[in-house]
Amino acid sequence: MSFEKLAELIFPDVSKTPEYYMEKYPKRNLKEGAKVVRYAPSPTGFQHIGGVFAALINERLANQSDGIFYLRIEDTDQKREVEGAIEDTIKTMHNFGMDFSEGMTGEDSEKGEYGPYRQSQRGEIYNTFAKDLIKKGLAYPCFCTPEELNELREKQIAEKITPGYYGKYAKYRNLTPEEAIEKINNGENYIIRMKSPGNPEKRVEFHDLIKGDVSFPENNQDIVIIKGDGLPTYHFAHAIDDSLMGTTDVIRGEEWLSSLPIHIQLFEVLGLKVPNYAHIPTIMKQDGGSKRKLSKRKDAESAVSYYREEGYPTVSVIEYLLNIINSSFEEWRAENPNVDYHEFKVSLDKMSKSGALFDIIKLNDVSKDVICKIKAEDVYNYYVDWAKEFDKEMYDLVTNNEAMAKQIFNIDKEGPKPRKDFAKWSDVKEKIFYFFDELFDKETKENVELPKNLDLEEAKRVIEAYAKAYNFNTDKDTWFEDLKKVAIDLGYATDRKAFKKNPEQFKGMVSDVAGSVRSALAHRNNTPDLYTIMQIMGEDKVRNRFKKFIEL
Repeated sequence: MSFEKLAELIFPDVSKTPEYYMEKYPKRNLKEGAKVVRYAPSPTGFQHIGGVFAALINERLANQSDGIFYLRIEDTDQKREVEGAIEDTIKTMHNFGMDFSEGMTGEDSEKGEYGPYRQSQRGEIYNTFAKDLIKKGLAYPCFCTPEELNELREKQIAEKITPGYYGKYAKYRNLTPEEAIEKINNGENYIIRMKSPGNPEKRVEFHDLIKGDVSFPENNQDIVIIKGDGLPTYHFAHAIDDSLMGTTDVIRGEEWLSSLPIHIQLFEVLGLKVPNYAHIPTIMKQDGGSKRKLSKRKDAESAVSYYREEGYPTVSVIEYLLNIINSSFEEWRAENPNVDYHEFKVSLDKMSKSGALFDIIKLNDVSKDVICKIKAEDVYNYYVDWAKEFDKEMYDLVTNNEAMAKQIFNIDKEGPKPRKDFAKWSDVKEKIFYFFDELFDKETKENVELPKNLDLEEAKRVIEAYAKAYNFNTDKDTWFEDLKKVAIDLGYATDRKAFKKNPEQFKGMVSDVAGSVRSALAHRNNTPDLYTIMQIMGEDKVRNRFKKFIEL
Protein backbone atom coordinates (compact mmCIF):
# COMPACT_ATOMS: atom_id res chain seq x y z
CA MET A 1 0.00 0.00 0.00
CA SER A 2 1.35 3.40 -0.97
CA PHE A 3 0.75 5.84 1.88
CA GLU A 4 3.59 7.86 0.35
CA LYS A 5 1.60 8.49 -2.84
CA LEU A 6 -1.49 9.43 -0.86
CA ALA A 7 0.51 11.90 1.25
CA GLU A 8 2.05 13.46 -1.90
CA LEU A 9 -1.37 13.79 -3.53
CA ILE A 10 -2.85 15.55 -0.51
CA PHE A 11 0.19 17.74 0.22
CA PRO A 12 2.07 18.17 -3.07
CA ASP A 13 3.67 21.46 -2.03
CA VAL A 14 5.03 20.23 1.30
CA SER A 15 8.71 19.37 0.92
CA LYS A 16 9.94 19.71 4.50
CA THR A 17 9.90 17.12 7.28
CA PRO A 18 9.06 17.37 11.00
CA GLU A 19 12.79 16.99 11.69
CA TYR A 20 13.44 20.19 9.73
CA TYR A 21 11.21 22.15 12.12
CA MET A 22 12.62 20.43 15.18
CA GLU A 23 16.04 21.71 14.14
CA LYS A 24 14.73 25.15 13.14
CA TYR A 25 13.22 25.64 16.60
CA PRO A 26 15.85 24.20 18.96
CA LYS A 27 15.42 23.78 22.69
CA ARG A 28 15.53 27.15 24.45
CA ASN A 29 18.69 28.05 26.33
CA LEU A 30 17.19 28.89 29.72
CA LYS A 31 18.23 28.22 33.30
CA GLU A 32 16.98 25.07 34.97
CA GLY A 33 13.43 25.46 36.26
CA ALA A 34 12.59 28.36 33.94
CA LYS A 35 9.02 28.10 32.69
CA VAL A 36 7.98 28.80 29.11
CA VAL A 37 4.26 29.59 29.12
CA ARG A 38 1.84 31.21 26.76
CA TYR A 39 -1.35 33.17 26.63
CA ALA A 40 -3.08 31.86 23.53
CA PRO A 41 -6.47 33.48 22.92
CA SER A 42 -8.67 33.18 19.89
CA PRO A 43 -9.28 36.66 18.38
CA THR A 44 -13.04 36.14 18.50
CA GLY A 45 -13.85 38.94 20.94
CA PHE A 46 -12.48 41.45 23.38
CA GLN A 47 -10.77 40.52 26.62
CA HIS A 48 -12.72 39.50 29.73
CA ILE A 49 -11.61 39.14 33.34
CA GLY A 50 -11.17 35.37 32.96
CA GLY A 51 -8.52 36.06 30.31
CA VAL A 52 -6.67 38.46 32.60
CA PHE A 53 -6.89 35.84 35.37
CA ALA A 54 -5.33 33.15 33.13
CA ALA A 55 -2.70 35.51 31.72
CA LEU A 56 -1.69 36.66 35.21
CA ILE A 57 -1.00 33.09 36.33
CA ASN A 58 1.14 32.48 33.26
CA GLU A 59 2.95 35.81 33.50
CA ARG A 60 3.78 35.41 37.20
CA LEU A 61 5.10 31.84 36.76
CA ALA A 62 7.26 32.89 33.81
CA ASN A 63 8.72 35.97 35.43
CA GLN A 64 9.35 34.49 38.86
CA SER A 65 11.29 31.61 37.21
CA ASP A 66 13.18 33.86 34.73
CA GLY A 67 11.30 32.15 31.93
CA ILE A 68 9.33 33.20 28.86
CA PHE A 69 5.75 34.52 28.63
CA TYR A 70 4.63 34.67 25.01
CA LEU A 71 1.49 35.57 23.08
CA ARG A 72 0.22 33.14 20.46
CA ILE A 73 -2.93 33.89 18.51
CA GLU A 74 -5.06 30.82 17.81
CA ASP A 75 -7.00 32.06 14.80
CA THR A 76 -7.85 28.83 13.02
CA ASP A 77 -11.56 29.68 13.33
CA GLN A 78 -11.35 32.62 10.96
CA LYS A 79 -15.09 33.01 10.42
CA ARG A 80 -15.47 34.25 14.01
CA GLU A 81 -12.46 36.58 14.09
CA VAL A 82 -13.19 40.08 15.42
CA GLU A 83 -11.26 43.02 14.02
CA GLY A 84 -9.09 44.70 16.65
CA ALA A 85 -9.16 41.73 19.05
CA ILE A 86 -5.39 41.16 18.89
CA GLU A 87 -4.59 44.81 19.67
CA ASP A 88 -7.15 44.70 22.47
CA THR A 89 -5.41 41.68 24.00
CA ILE A 90 -1.97 43.31 23.88
CA LYS A 91 -3.24 46.66 25.20
CA THR A 92 -5.28 45.03 27.98
CA MET A 93 -2.39 42.95 29.25
CA HIS A 94 -0.05 45.94 29.10
CA ASN A 95 -2.53 48.02 31.10
CA PHE A 96 -2.57 45.28 33.73
CA GLY A 97 1.22 45.32 33.94
CA MET A 98 1.78 42.24 31.81
CA ASP A 99 4.01 42.54 28.76
CA PHE A 100 4.91 39.56 26.62
CA SER A 101 8.53 38.39 26.30
CA GLU A 102 7.81 37.38 22.71
CA GLY A 103 4.98 36.64 20.31
CA MET A 104 2.48 38.91 18.62
CA THR A 105 3.06 42.63 19.14
CA GLY A 106 0.26 43.81 16.85
CA GLU A 107 -2.14 42.65 14.15
CA ASP A 108 0.73 42.04 11.71
CA SER A 109 3.87 42.26 13.85
CA GLU A 110 5.71 39.96 16.22
CA LYS A 111 9.00 39.43 18.05
CA GLY A 112 10.88 36.25 18.90
CA GLU A 113 12.65 33.35 17.19
CA TYR A 114 9.86 30.76 17.45
CA GLY A 115 7.24 32.30 15.17
CA PRO A 116 5.09 32.79 13.30
CA TYR A 117 3.03 33.29 16.48
CA ARG A 118 -0.24 33.42 14.59
CA GLN A 119 -1.61 29.98 13.76
CA SER A 120 -3.11 31.04 10.45
CA GLN A 121 0.46 31.75 9.27
CA ARG A 122 1.79 28.34 10.33
CA GLY A 123 -0.11 26.26 7.79
CA GLU A 124 3.03 24.81 6.19
CA ILE A 125 4.20 23.54 9.59
CA TYR A 126 0.91 21.77 10.37
CA ASN A 127 0.72 20.31 6.90
CA THR A 128 4.26 18.95 7.25
CA PHE A 129 3.33 17.04 10.40
CA ALA A 130 0.01 15.89 8.90
CA LYS A 131 1.78 14.64 5.76
CA ASP A 132 4.22 12.71 7.90
CA LEU A 133 1.36 11.03 9.80
CA ILE A 134 -0.32 10.01 6.53
CA LYS A 135 2.96 8.56 5.24
CA LYS A 136 3.18 6.46 8.40
CA GLY A 137 -0.43 5.29 8.15
CA LEU A 138 -1.29 7.20 11.35
CA ALA A 139 -3.71 9.63 9.68
CA TYR A 140 -6.11 9.36 6.75
CA PRO A 141 -8.55 11.34 4.60
CA CYS A 142 -12.19 10.98 5.71
CA PHE A 143 -14.88 11.56 3.09
CA CYS A 144 -17.91 11.54 5.41
CA THR A 145 -20.44 14.26 4.68
CA PRO A 146 -22.01 16.27 7.54
CA GLU A 147 -25.26 14.43 6.83
CA GLU A 148 -23.56 11.03 7.19
CA LEU A 149 -21.95 12.05 10.46
CA ASN A 150 -25.25 13.32 11.83
CA GLU A 151 -26.99 10.12 10.80
CA LEU A 152 -24.26 8.06 12.49
CA ARG A 153 -24.58 10.07 15.70
CA GLU A 154 -28.37 9.66 15.82
CA LYS A 155 -28.00 5.90 15.27
CA GLN A 156 -25.45 5.59 18.07
CA ILE A 157 -27.58 7.60 20.49
CA ALA A 158 -30.63 5.50 19.63
CA GLU A 159 -28.62 2.33 20.31
CA LYS A 160 -27.18 3.87 23.50
CA ILE A 161 -23.64 3.61 22.18
CA THR A 162 -20.97 6.26 22.83
CA PRO A 163 -21.36 8.67 19.91
CA GLY A 164 -18.39 9.49 17.73
CA TYR A 165 -16.19 8.46 14.84
CA TYR A 166 -14.15 5.48 16.03
CA GLY A 167 -13.47 1.80 15.50
CA LYS A 168 -16.06 0.09 13.32
CA TYR A 169 -18.00 3.38 13.10
CA ALA A 170 -15.07 5.09 11.43
CA LYS A 171 -16.27 4.45 7.90
CA TYR A 172 -13.09 5.49 6.04
CA ARG A 173 -10.54 4.43 8.65
CA ASN A 174 -9.43 1.33 6.78
CA LEU A 175 -9.71 2.66 3.25
CA THR A 176 -6.65 1.64 1.22
CA PRO A 177 -4.43 4.45 -0.07
CA GLU A 178 -5.45 3.49 -3.60
CA GLU A 179 -9.16 3.79 -2.76
CA ALA A 180 -8.54 7.16 -1.07
CA ILE A 181 -6.50 8.39 -4.05
CA GLU A 182 -9.34 7.44 -6.39
CA LYS A 183 -11.89 9.38 -4.34
CA ILE A 184 -9.63 12.46 -4.19
CA ASN A 185 -9.07 12.29 -7.96
CA ASN A 186 -12.84 12.13 -8.38
CA GLY A 187 -13.10 15.48 -6.57
CA GLU A 188 -14.70 14.21 -3.35
CA ASN A 189 -14.32 16.53 -0.35
CA TYR A 190 -12.42 15.30 2.69
CA ILE A 191 -10.86 16.16 6.01
CA ILE A 192 -7.85 14.56 7.68
CA ARG A 193 -8.31 12.42 10.81
CA MET A 194 -5.74 10.87 13.12
CA LYS A 195 -6.05 7.10 13.41
CA SER A 196 -6.41 6.72 17.16
CA PRO A 197 -4.41 3.89 18.77
CA GLY A 198 -6.44 4.31 21.98
CA ASN A 199 -8.39 1.70 23.90
CA PRO A 200 -11.12 3.06 26.20
CA GLU A 201 -10.69 -0.03 28.39
CA LYS A 202 -7.29 1.39 29.37
CA ARG A 203 -6.77 4.63 31.30
CA VAL A 204 -4.53 7.66 30.94
CA GLU A 205 -2.94 8.57 34.27
CA PHE A 206 -1.68 12.14 34.51
CA HIS A 207 -0.55 14.61 37.16
CA ASP A 208 -2.21 17.97 36.73
CA LEU A 209 -0.28 20.81 38.42
CA ILE A 210 -3.50 22.14 40.00
CA LYS A 211 -5.97 19.25 40.07
CA GLY A 212 -3.40 16.67 41.17
CA ASP A 213 -3.51 13.09 39.86
CA VAL A 214 -6.23 12.60 37.25
CA SER A 215 -7.31 9.54 35.32
CA PHE A 216 -9.35 9.22 32.11
CA PRO A 217 -10.17 6.43 29.66
CA GLU A 218 -7.85 6.50 26.66
CA ASN A 219 -9.16 8.37 23.62
CA ASN A 220 -10.34 6.08 20.82
CA GLN A 221 -11.97 8.77 18.65
CA ASP A 222 -10.38 9.44 15.27
CA ILE A 223 -10.23 13.17 15.81
CA VAL A 224 -10.06 15.68 12.97
CA ILE A 225 -6.60 17.23 12.65
CA ILE A 226 -7.01 19.18 9.36
CA LYS A 227 -10.41 20.68 8.52
CA GLY A 228 -12.04 21.00 5.12
CA ASP A 229 -10.72 24.56 4.75
CA GLY A 230 -7.15 23.27 5.14
CA LEU A 231 -6.70 24.77 8.60
CA PRO A 232 -5.80 22.61 11.61
CA THR A 233 -8.06 21.96 14.58
CA TYR A 234 -7.14 23.41 17.97
CA HIS A 235 -6.11 19.93 19.17
CA PHE A 236 -3.58 19.37 16.39
CA ALA A 237 -2.19 22.91 16.19
CA HIS A 238 -1.64 23.39 19.91
CA ALA A 239 0.31 20.14 20.25
CA ILE A 240 2.69 21.08 17.44
CA ASP A 241 2.99 24.72 18.52
CA ASP A 242 3.60 23.99 22.19
CA SER A 243 6.29 21.50 21.25
CA LEU A 244 8.10 23.67 18.70
CA MET A 245 7.81 26.81 20.84
CA GLY A 246 9.25 24.97 23.83
CA THR A 247 6.24 25.43 26.10
CA THR A 248 7.03 23.76 29.41
CA ASP A 249 3.66 24.31 31.12
CA VAL A 250 0.25 24.60 29.46
CA ILE A 251 -1.93 26.56 31.88
CA ARG A 252 -5.50 26.78 30.65
CA GLY A 253 -9.15 26.68 31.74
CA GLU A 254 -10.54 23.53 33.32
CA GLU A 255 -13.03 23.19 30.45
CA TRP A 256 -10.11 21.62 28.55
CA LEU A 257 -9.47 18.94 31.19
CA SER A 258 -11.68 16.39 29.44
CA SER A 259 -9.60 16.87 26.26
CA LEU A 260 -6.42 15.80 28.03
CA PRO A 261 -6.53 12.16 26.76
CA ILE A 262 -6.75 13.46 23.17
CA HIS A 263 -3.87 15.85 23.67
CA ILE A 264 -1.57 13.38 25.40
CA GLN A 265 -2.28 10.90 22.62
CA LEU A 266 -1.53 13.51 19.97
CA PHE A 267 1.89 14.26 21.48
CA GLU A 268 2.67 10.54 21.60
CA VAL A 269 1.52 9.85 18.02
CA LEU A 270 3.50 12.86 16.80
CA GLY A 271 6.56 11.71 18.74
CA LEU A 272 6.70 14.95 20.74
CA LYS A 273 7.37 15.54 24.43
CA VAL A 274 4.23 16.09 26.53
CA PRO A 275 4.36 19.37 28.47
CA ASN A 276 3.08 19.84 32.02
CA TYR A 277 -0.59 20.72 32.19
CA ALA A 278 -2.44 22.85 34.74
CA HIS A 279 -6.18 23.39 34.48
CA ILE A 280 -7.26 26.53 36.31
CA PRO A 281 -10.67 26.71 37.99
CA THR A 282 -13.54 28.54 36.34
CA ILE A 283 -14.35 31.94 37.84
CA MET A 284 -17.71 31.61 39.59
CA LYS A 285 -20.20 34.12 41.01
CA GLN A 286 -22.58 33.82 43.94
CA ASP A 287 -26.10 34.15 42.57
CA GLY A 288 -28.71 33.88 45.28
CA GLY A 289 -28.10 30.64 47.14
CA SER A 290 -25.99 29.02 44.44
CA LYS A 291 -22.84 29.56 42.43
CA ARG A 292 -22.66 29.89 38.67
CA LYS A 293 -20.04 30.66 36.06
CA LEU A 294 -19.27 34.37 35.61
CA SER A 295 -21.16 35.20 32.42
CA LYS A 296 -20.14 37.54 29.60
CA ARG A 297 -23.82 38.19 28.89
CA LYS A 298 -25.21 38.54 32.43
CA ASP A 299 -22.36 40.05 34.45
CA ALA A 300 -20.94 43.50 33.71
CA GLU A 301 -17.85 42.67 35.79
CA SER A 302 -16.84 39.91 33.37
CA ALA A 303 -15.76 42.55 30.81
CA VAL A 304 -12.36 44.18 31.24
CA SER A 305 -13.92 47.48 30.13
CA TYR A 306 -16.06 47.43 33.31
CA TYR A 307 -13.01 47.99 35.53
CA ARG A 308 -11.81 50.89 33.43
CA GLU A 309 -15.23 52.52 33.33
CA GLU A 310 -15.77 52.11 37.08
CA GLY A 311 -12.26 53.36 37.73
CA TYR A 312 -10.58 50.48 39.53
CA PRO A 313 -6.80 50.93 39.49
CA THR A 314 -5.37 48.00 37.54
CA VAL A 315 -3.14 47.08 40.48
CA SER A 316 -6.29 46.66 42.61
CA VAL A 317 -7.70 44.15 40.14
CA ILE A 318 -4.35 42.33 39.97
CA GLU A 319 -4.09 42.10 43.76
CA TYR A 320 -7.66 40.82 43.96
CA LEU A 321 -6.96 38.17 41.31
CA LEU A 322 -3.83 37.13 43.22
CA ASN A 323 -6.15 36.54 46.19
CA ILE A 324 -8.16 34.16 44.01
CA ILE A 325 -5.06 32.46 42.61
CA ASN A 326 -3.50 31.83 46.04
CA SER A 327 -5.49 32.55 49.20
CA SER A 328 -2.17 32.95 51.02
CA PHE A 329 -1.72 36.29 49.20
CA GLU A 330 -4.02 38.01 51.71
CA GLU A 331 -1.85 36.94 54.64
CA TRP A 332 1.32 37.84 52.71
CA ARG A 333 -0.06 41.30 51.95
CA ALA A 334 -0.96 41.85 55.63
CA GLU A 335 2.62 40.97 56.59
CA ASN A 336 4.11 43.01 53.71
CA PRO A 337 1.79 46.03 53.39
CA ASN A 338 4.16 48.15 51.32
CA VAL A 339 5.91 45.50 49.21
CA ASP A 340 5.28 45.33 45.46
CA TYR A 341 2.97 42.42 44.60
CA HIS A 342 5.59 41.11 42.15
CA GLU A 343 7.52 39.88 45.20
CA PHE A 344 4.74 37.38 45.99
CA LYS A 345 5.45 33.88 44.64
CA VAL A 346 2.47 32.27 42.90
CA SER A 347 2.16 28.50 43.44
CA LEU A 348 -0.07 26.32 41.27
CA ASP A 349 -0.29 23.59 43.90
CA LYS A 350 -1.86 26.12 46.30
CA MET A 351 -4.66 27.05 43.92
CA SER A 352 -8.22 26.03 44.69
CA LYS A 353 -9.16 22.90 42.77
CA SER A 354 -12.79 23.98 42.51
CA GLY A 355 -14.37 27.13 41.09
CA ALA A 356 -12.76 30.44 42.03
CA LEU A 357 -15.43 32.72 43.54
CA PHE A 358 -15.48 36.29 42.24
CA ASP A 359 -16.71 38.69 44.93
CA ILE A 360 -17.10 42.37 44.01
CA ILE A 361 -17.32 43.34 47.71
CA LYS A 362 -13.97 41.71 48.35
CA LEU A 363 -12.55 43.48 45.29
CA ASN A 364 -13.71 46.80 46.75
CA ASP A 365 -12.01 46.03 50.07
CA VAL A 366 -8.77 45.14 48.31
CA SER A 367 -8.98 48.27 46.16
CA LYS A 368 -9.55 50.53 49.18
CA ASP A 369 -6.38 49.08 50.70
CA VAL A 370 -4.51 49.80 47.47
CA ILE A 371 -5.78 53.36 46.95
CA CYS A 372 -5.26 54.41 50.57
CA LYS A 373 -1.52 53.74 50.17
CA ILE A 374 -1.18 55.79 46.98
CA LYS A 375 0.30 59.27 47.51
CA ALA A 376 -2.13 62.17 47.14
CA GLU A 377 -0.26 63.54 44.13
CA ASP A 378 -0.59 60.20 42.34
CA VAL A 379 -4.24 59.81 43.38
CA TYR A 380 -4.89 63.20 41.80
CA ASN A 381 -3.18 62.19 38.56
CA TYR A 382 -4.95 58.81 38.37
CA TYR A 383 -8.30 60.42 39.07
CA VAL A 384 -7.84 63.18 36.52
CA ASP A 385 -6.90 60.60 33.85
CA TRP A 386 -10.05 58.65 34.62
CA ALA A 387 -12.37 61.65 34.93
CA LYS A 388 -11.15 63.10 31.64
CA GLU A 389 -12.79 60.15 29.90
CA PHE A 390 -15.67 59.26 32.19
CA ASP A 391 -16.75 62.37 34.18
CA LYS A 392 -16.08 65.62 32.34
CA GLU A 393 -17.78 67.73 35.02
CA MET A 394 -15.49 66.39 37.76
CA TYR A 395 -12.47 66.64 35.46
CA ASP A 396 -13.11 70.37 35.00
CA LEU A 397 -13.79 71.00 38.68
CA VAL A 398 -10.77 69.09 39.94
CA THR A 399 -8.28 70.45 37.40
CA ASN A 400 -9.54 74.03 37.93
CA ASN A 401 -9.01 73.55 41.68
CA GLU A 402 -5.84 71.46 41.58
CA ALA A 403 -4.31 72.63 44.87
CA MET A 404 -7.56 72.07 46.77
CA ALA A 405 -8.10 68.68 45.13
CA LYS A 406 -4.66 67.49 46.20
CA GLN A 407 -5.40 68.61 49.75
CA ILE A 408 -8.68 66.69 49.65
CA PHE A 409 -6.95 63.53 48.42
CA ASN A 410 -4.39 63.92 51.20
CA ILE A 411 -6.91 63.99 54.07
CA ASP A 412 -5.83 61.50 56.77
CA LYS A 413 -3.50 59.84 54.27
CA GLU A 414 -0.14 60.31 55.94
CA GLY A 415 -0.91 58.75 59.34
CA PRO A 416 -0.41 55.11 60.39
CA LYS A 417 -4.02 54.27 59.44
CA PRO A 418 -4.90 56.14 56.23
CA ARG A 419 -8.57 56.61 55.36
CA LYS A 420 -10.14 54.12 52.99
CA ASP A 421 -12.70 56.31 51.25
CA PHE A 422 -12.44 55.12 47.67
CA ALA A 423 -12.60 51.66 46.14
CA LYS A 424 -12.67 53.10 42.62
CA TRP A 425 -12.52 56.47 40.94
CA SER A 426 -16.27 56.51 40.33
CA ASP A 427 -16.67 56.68 44.15
CA VAL A 428 -14.85 60.00 44.37
CA LYS A 429 -17.62 62.37 43.27
CA GLU A 430 -20.09 61.36 45.98
CA LYS A 431 -17.34 61.45 48.62
CA ILE A 432 -15.98 64.93 47.83
CA PHE A 433 -18.76 66.77 45.95
CA TYR A 434 -19.44 69.13 48.88
CA PHE A 435 -16.09 70.87 48.45
CA PHE A 436 -17.37 72.31 45.17
CA ASP A 437 -20.18 74.88 45.23
CA GLU A 438 -21.14 73.90 41.68
CA LEU A 439 -22.18 70.45 42.95
CA PHE A 440 -23.17 71.33 46.51
CA ASP A 441 -25.66 73.96 45.37
CA LYS A 442 -27.58 71.32 43.38
CA GLU A 443 -28.48 69.55 46.62
CA THR A 444 -32.10 69.79 47.75
CA LYS A 445 -33.43 69.99 51.30
CA GLU A 446 -34.35 66.31 51.09
CA ASN A 447 -30.71 65.34 50.48
CA VAL A 448 -29.49 66.81 53.76
CA GLU A 449 -28.44 64.16 56.28
CA LEU A 450 -28.82 65.28 59.91
CA PRO A 451 -27.50 63.89 63.19
CA LYS A 452 -29.94 61.14 64.12
CA ASN A 453 -30.95 62.87 67.37
CA LEU A 454 -31.71 66.28 65.83
CA ASP A 455 -34.35 67.67 63.52
CA LEU A 456 -33.60 70.40 60.95
CA GLU A 457 -34.79 73.28 63.12
CA GLU A 458 -32.59 72.30 66.04
CA ALA A 459 -29.63 71.79 63.69
CA LYS A 460 -30.21 75.32 62.33
CA ARG A 461 -30.27 76.69 65.89
CA VAL A 462 -26.93 74.98 66.55
CA ILE A 463 -25.40 76.48 63.41
CA GLU A 464 -26.67 79.99 64.22
CA ALA A 465 -24.93 79.83 67.57
CA TYR A 466 -21.80 78.17 66.24
CA ALA A 467 -21.41 80.62 63.32
CA LYS A 468 -21.08 83.47 65.83
CA ALA A 469 -18.42 81.66 67.85
CA TYR A 470 -16.50 80.16 64.91
CA ASN A 471 -12.86 81.23 64.52
CA PHE A 472 -11.09 79.99 61.39
CA ASN A 473 -7.60 80.94 62.56
CA THR A 474 -7.09 78.41 65.36
CA ASP A 475 -5.35 75.09 65.75
CA LYS A 476 -7.36 71.88 65.95
CA ASP A 477 -7.36 71.59 69.74
CA THR A 478 -8.51 75.20 70.24
CA TRP A 479 -11.15 74.71 67.54
CA PHE A 480 -12.59 71.72 69.36
CA GLU A 481 -12.60 73.52 72.71
CA ASP A 482 -14.57 76.34 71.08
CA LEU A 483 -17.03 73.81 69.68
CA LYS A 484 -17.49 72.27 73.13
CA LYS A 485 -18.22 75.69 74.66
CA VAL A 486 -21.00 76.25 72.11
CA ALA A 487 -22.35 72.78 72.88
CA ILE A 488 -22.43 73.47 76.62
CA ASP A 489 -24.12 76.85 76.09
CA LEU A 490 -26.81 75.14 73.99
CA GLY A 491 -27.42 72.42 76.59
CA TYR A 492 -25.42 69.56 75.09
CA ALA A 493 -23.23 67.23 77.15
CA THR A 494 -19.49 66.98 76.64
CA ASP A 495 -19.08 64.12 79.12
CA ARG A 496 -20.47 60.81 77.91
CA LYS A 497 -20.74 59.36 81.41
CA ALA A 498 -22.77 62.35 82.61
CA PHE A 499 -25.03 62.06 79.57
CA LYS A 500 -25.61 58.34 80.10
CA LYS A 501 -26.36 58.89 83.78
CA ASN A 502 -28.87 61.71 83.25
CA PRO A 503 -29.79 61.91 79.54
CA GLU A 504 -32.93 63.91 80.26
CA GLN A 505 -30.80 66.84 81.45
CA PHE A 506 -29.20 67.33 78.03
CA LYS A 507 -30.35 67.91 74.46
CA GLY A 508 -27.72 65.50 73.25
CA MET A 509 -23.96 65.10 73.03
CA VAL A 510 -21.27 67.40 71.67
CA SER A 511 -21.11 64.92 68.75
CA ASP A 512 -24.60 66.14 67.75
CA VAL A 513 -23.28 69.70 67.58
CA ALA A 514 -20.32 68.57 65.47
CA GLY A 515 -22.78 66.57 63.36
CA SER A 516 -24.84 69.70 62.73
CA VAL A 517 -21.73 71.49 61.51
CA ARG A 518 -20.97 68.52 59.27
CA SER A 519 -24.52 68.61 57.89
CA ALA A 520 -24.23 72.31 57.14
CA LEU A 521 -20.90 71.95 55.35
CA ALA A 522 -21.38 68.65 53.53
CA HIS A 523 -25.04 67.61 53.86
CA ARG A 524 -23.66 64.21 54.93
CA ASN A 525 -23.21 62.39 58.26
CA ASN A 526 -20.04 60.60 57.27
CA THR A 527 -17.06 62.71 56.22
CA PRO A 528 -13.38 62.92 57.03
CA ASP A 529 -12.11 65.07 59.93
CA LEU A 530 -14.30 68.16 60.30
CA TYR A 531 -11.51 70.61 61.19
CA THR A 532 -9.51 69.51 58.14
CA ILE A 533 -12.53 69.97 55.87
CA MET A 534 -13.05 73.51 57.15
CA GLN A 535 -9.39 74.39 56.67
CA ILE A 536 -9.47 73.14 53.06
CA MET A 537 -12.72 74.97 52.29
CA GLY A 538 -11.49 78.28 53.71
CA GLU A 539 -13.33 80.71 55.97
CA ASP A 540 -15.48 82.39 53.31
CA LYS A 541 -16.89 79.11 51.99
CA VAL A 542 -17.51 77.79 55.51
CA ARG A 543 -19.43 80.89 56.56
CA ASN A 544 -21.37 80.88 53.31
CA ARG A 545 -22.37 77.24 53.95
CA PHE A 546 -23.58 78.16 57.45
CA LYS A 547 -25.71 80.95 55.95
CA LYS A 548 -27.21 78.63 53.31
CA PHE A 549 -27.99 76.00 55.92
CA ILE A 550 -29.84 78.44 58.16
CA GLU A 551 -31.90 79.55 55.12
CA LEU A 552 -32.93 75.99 54.16
